[in-house]
Amino acid sequence: MVDALTPNVTTLDSHAPTSAAGVDEPGVSHRSSLGILMRPIEAISAALIVGLIGLVLASVFWRYALGSPITAADEIASFMFLWIVMFGSVIAIDRNEHMRLAILVNAVRPRARQVLEAVGLVIMAAFLGALLPSAIEHTYFEGDIVSPGLEISMAWRIAGIPLGIVLMLIALVAKFLRETSVRDMVISIGAVAAAVLVLWLMTPVFAQLGKANILVLLVGVIAICLAIGVPIGFCFGSGALAFLLFSTKLPLTVIVGRMDEGMSSLILLSVPVFVLLGCILDATGMGKAIVDFLGSMLGHVRAGMSYVMLGSLYLVSGISGSKVSDMATVAPALFPEMKRRGNKPEEMVALLGTGAIMADTVPPSIVLIVIGSVAGISIAALFASGFIVALFLLVILAVAARWKARSENLEGVRRAPMKLIGKALVFAAPALVLPFLVRGAVTEGVATATEVSTIAVLYAGIAGMLLYGGIRIRDMYRMLIETAAMTGAILLILGTASAAAWALTQTGFAMYLAEVMKGLPGGWIVFMVVTIVTFLLLGCLLEGLPAIVLLAPLMFPIAKDLGIHSVHYAMVVVVAMNIGLFAPPVGIGHYIACSIGKVDPDAAMKTVWFYLGALVLGLVAIALVPAISIGLL
Repeated sequence: MVDALTPNVTTLDSHAPTSAAGVDEPGVSHRSSLGILMRPIEAISAALIVGLIGLVLASVFWRYALGSPITAADEIASFMFLWIVMFGSVIAIDRNEHMRLAILVNAVRPRARQVLEAVGLVIMAAFLGALLPSAIEHTYFEGDIVSPGLEISMAWRIAGIPLGIVLMLIALVAKFLRETSVRDMVISIGAVAAAVLVLWLMTPVFAQLGKANILVLLVGVIAICLAIGVPIGFCFGSGALAFLLFSTKLPLTVIVGRMDEGMSSLILLSVPVFVLLGCILDATGMGKAIVDFLGSMLGHVRAGMSYVMLGSLYLVSGISGSKVSDMATVAPALFPEMKRRGNKPEEMVALLGTGAIMADTVPPSIVLIVIGSVAGISIAALFASGFIVALFLLVILAVAARWKARSENLEGVRRAPMKLIGKALVFAAPALVLPFLVRGAVTEGVATATEVSTIAVLYAGIAGMLLYGGIRIRDMYRMLIETAAMTGAILLILGTASAAAWALTQTGFAMYLAEVMKGLPGGWIVFMVVTIVTFLLLGCLLEGLPAIVLLAPLMFPIAKDLGIHSVHYAMVVVVAMNIGLFAPPVGIGHYIACSIGKVDPDAAMKTVWFYLGALVLGLVAIALVPAISIGLL
């Protein structure tokens, strides 16, 4: 679960302009750089998503009802998915929804910020421009390969990559011309050209550095690009590009091929569908119905509203798969009553953010889907374990919240009548079914994550129209475009991070890292400690998906060799990464929670550590006691 940005900041899963807190406000519209020219791209993207959902639903019906699967369904879905990703990436550029780390950009003076923004646009354009000839070449060579089901050239599928690159370049040029002064244009182009020239002149030096090239070219370029606010996907792509150009003789088609491989796994087909499911949740108010039901049951007890918040995040996350959507649904419904009971706003925001950490392993979790794809782990096993791990962390946070609420003011609070609870249950029942539908169908092997997500979208859409106020056609079209943009932003990161990860493995760094890790004293326990520290730090700096794609191919084989169950290790990685994401002062999740709760981040910084400490204790328990995560598998 990832997010968007504008003037782009790393967030979790949403989109919008940067607030005073330095994070994106979900749900804020953007001014288009291309204006009317974007409408055909948006329309095609929306049609492709509808077509993908329709194809999966038809495939499910043919397979389970008629007993005759559609032979070419996977091929058609693969064709459509790659085009959705590339067109979505174009929309994300136009709307400033590509994820990035903007701490430095937001900290400098406005004049310096304008220059950094311009430099970032030039770096993005340079990466795409360098990749375009290789993308065309890759498409040309794919023309000789015929798909077995459809019996058409694979060039029709791969053509989405060069076309997407061209459209992204057009969007970047339009944004550059609209937002950048002539002076900043000259400075930014000159700075990037000078950097490329210096790297080219140092090529003989790089040839003598051996594995140190990784630090200078791959890691160094990625770190610099991250620091100046270049979107994360383009940071990894630029690092891989610099490494191949200035320290190897390999063709750049390698990057295109690895990007295609990283973006095209059939497991990832469920990503846009779960994103759309989250949008439907927001639009219909299904999440609010769950909050109201839990409030009627638990609101009268001490710390009751805290329990409602945690329970709501647990259940709502089982529908949306988006941390920002979860927090934005729960906070407005609960904060007024919690304030009336004497809870401090900063305490409420601290619990909101740490509750989102807890809920991130609840299916459908995009992070779990990605980690399953990259590390080759059963999605069903990850979903089953994710429910238990989240429940374990929920209990820990509930105990911490009860201790904090020992002086809560309950004057005037009364137990809700059973009639009211019954009405709330009836209204929330269709929404309450969804999390268990998703979990049960996937973990029991009834259907794949993609099939379940598609059925859930159909179910949520029908329930929303019949029971929760309906969805207007205009709103549905907007949600489809938002889904395309977020899918493009997420999958572009996965694609370029896959290219960077491939570069790390080809240099022998993976073998070197494995030898170092296996040589550590203390065996698997020390390895777990190293893992926790590593992903806590990466969670602060990178957000989840790129860290997983970059390190999973390196770390999971080592864990397996040390006798650590892959699902157990995945839970430790995800929880550690999410704690880092919400850990101030760097973790951007903290600022998102404060933005949603309208609380000063500095004030909340003092209160969040209590709950983060409780989660760290839970993380240590999960790491040391495998039965918590895999005991019931």
